[in-house]
Amino acid sequence: MTWQIAQTDDLTTCFALRHEVFVLEQDVPVAEEQDALDATATHVLATEGDTPLGTARIVFTEGTAKVGRVCVVQTARGTGLGAALIKACIAIAGDTPGIQQVKLGAQLHALGFYEKLGFTAYGPVYDDAGIDHRDMKLELS
Repeated sequence: MTWQIAQTDDLTTCFALRHEVFVLEQDVPVAEEQDALDATATHVLATEGDTPLGTARIVFTEGTAKVGRVCVVQTARGTGLGAALIKACIAIAGDTPGIQQVKLGAQLHALGFYEKLGFTAYGPVYDDAGIDHRDMKLELS
């Protein structure tokens, strides 16, 4: 697979990917999938040619880049695209003045995936849209 990952203003495509993964596959309520943070977030889109494969968003606040709404379509899972998408978000955060750490809320089954990328889990398990999550962070140097 040869993919491209870049910041995008194409929210229609990002929302369609998120709908496919979160709403249709994981039964996240439509009303919870999109929120007011989408309007100010930095959105990242992964494509292969003209085919969208994954997306994530980054919300910047007070020295922190919070990565969220990370998803990859079924056909691209297991290819390394998810890791590449997270690394792209970390790079964007690292290039943003004043940002010292990257945080995210990880679904429990994905903790090991994020740990391999340098994240550390902290705090209790919590419910987000009916799915157990745990917060994770990565300090930028």
